[in-house]
Amino acid sequence: MEESIRNAFELNAVPVNTVPVLSLAYLGDAVCALIVRTVLLEKANGKNGALHQRTLPYVSAVGQAKMADSLLPELSEEELAVYRRGKNAKPEHGAKNASSLEYHKATGLEALIGSLYLEGKTERILELIRKGMSYAGED
Repeated sequence: MEESIRNAFELNAVPVNTVPVLSLAYLGDAVCALIVRTVLLEKANGKNGALHQRTLPYVSAVGQAKMADSLLPELSEEELAVYRRGKNAKPEHGAKNASSLEYHKATGLEALIGSLYLEGKTERILELIRKGMSYAGED
């Protein structure tokens, strides 16, 4: 999808290593949310409120921290390096309903997803999110 966006808007690919890690997390959060919402909508279409409630366990900092914990053994050294950079970043604010550690783990996962997205590694993103959702209780 990122290639389609670049083509439609006549953009050049940005080298991932030049993107601030919190910007990668910003993008990764949106990519993760889009995938999770698509999966849940396709599995059980319903009212927006119900879909939103089903989405929260996977897109909240607490849910993403659980996903990150389950995925750590699956990550390559390069992926782990991006995750750690994101986890160790100093965001301007914290999560409302999560511990500081959960928030940092979620930020690490989001940074990894954002990095993979910019690199065009959609299949890897889908693999990781599928496994993470399974760990969090959604098949």
